[in-house]
Amino acid sequence: MHKLLSPLAAAAFMLGGCSLIPDYQRPDAPVAGQYPQTSAYAPALSGPLAAEQGWRDLFQDPVLAQLIESALANNRDLRVAALNVEAYQAQYRIQRADLFPAISANGTGSRQRLPASLTGTGNAAISSSYSATLGISAYELDLFGRIRSLSDQASLIYLSSEEARRSSQLSLVASVASAYLTWRADQELLALTQDTLQSYEQSLRLTERSNQVGTASALNLSQSRTSVESARASLAKFQRQVAQDLNNLTLLVGTSVADDLPGRPLASDLLSEVPAGLPSDLLQRRPDILEAEYLLQSANANIGAARAAFFPSISLTANAGSSSTELSGLFKGGSGSWTFQPQINLPIFNAGSLRASLNYSKIQKDIRVSQYEKAIQTAFQEVSDGLAARKTYKDQLIAQRDLVQANQDYYRLAERRYRIGVDSSLTFLDAQRSLFNAQQTLIVDRLSQLLAEVNLYKALGGGWVERTSNVTVR
Repeated sequence: MHKLLSPLAAAAFMLGGCSLIPDYQRPDAPVAGQYPQTSAYAPALSGPLAAEQGWRDLFQDPVLAQLIESALANNRDLRVAALNVEAYQAQYRIQRADLFPAISANGTGSRQRLPASLTGTGNAAISSSYSATLGISAYELDLFGRIRSLSDQASLIYLSSEEARRSSQLSLVASVASAYLTWRADQELLALTQDTLQSYEQSLRLTERSNQVGTASALNLSQSRTSVESARASLAKFQRQVAQDLNNLTLLVGTSVADDLPGRPLASDLLSEVPAGLPSDLLQRRPDILEAEYLLQSANANIGAARAAFFPSISLTANAGSSSTELSGLFKGGSGSWTFQPQINLPIFNAGSLRASLNYSKIQKDIRVSQYEKAIQTAFQEVSDGLAARKTYKDQLIAQRDLVQANQDYYRLAERRYRIGVDSSLTFLDAQRSLFNAQQTLIVDRLSQLLAEVNLYKALGGGWVERTSNVTVR
């Protein structure tokens, strides 16, 4: 048996390296070599890239850092992503096992009684047989790389699932940060509305007294009541939003979140800025781009398997062992036995199914190319949007703070003139509303700026590393 198997094993070894997988060429990135640099965009920063900067170093609020740590440990979506990686790893191991023969040991025993009418001797007969064998069953020689191509495909899908898990973590870090900042902003809006409502109610009481003595008209009184009811409606809205924000944050974190957590105000330095680098950096740092490329490479490997299906396949079944009519003589000299059964399968007519399968695999590769290019374009757009937001939100916040200051001056003057009787309550109410609206807008704009920085950090591939270490300043 050894003499029979040796030439075939040598041939399988020499031909096993044969592969019909097309040479892989990474598609050119369908974006510019640099991000836009007009006046709407922030200038380049030096320092570690986002993918190298730990999220603990980006988020300055210790409460937020603790929530992110808890989410990474408890979030169910992230847990599912990790389990998917393990599942694809198991599938890869299953597919890779086909490259090697499966060796099994078998032992059988039987006793058979034949009636006298079938023995030819006129007497009934009882026979026994026993065997013990070691062998391989239907092992396919990978002469044209079909099994190797399928193994490579499974390996690349497994690697893509790793990047999908990384992408899930990046999204989770950004989602927790966004939910936390939104919660804080709505808390500030709620507190502002409560203070404003108290001011409106105080003004209403003054207007009611003035109306009773005839110094304020019914119109003044009606407008004052309108301001109070409008503030009460806003109060209910922000109470609802704060509660819903906490529910959303609890879902993301995966465990209960206290509603009285201490935290820094939005006006403080909550985030540090990260450099954008170059678009070419995204190809190696954005997990969704890496995932798309692994899937493209897996589709390319599948073409090799589809091509190999056109060629003959050879499978081997062989075993060696011992057989005897007596159990006691199973391993005695002269009881050896062996079987060698090669099989060849040559496709002749299949109604075009192999050609259709090859065309399908090529189309799937073209689809993956488009998806890969779209992932790059999406990443480029997200980073460009983030850089534009960084610059313009800074300018917008400066102007909005100046507007709040101007409205505060307007409010103080209107209140003084109203109390000494120079102006009517209409001017004072207008100053109150203008200040309230300006303060609300300032909180919303600051939140938008922070969310834009969080999204830019995610768009640049940040959120995978916990701490910044051993990085090169660029």
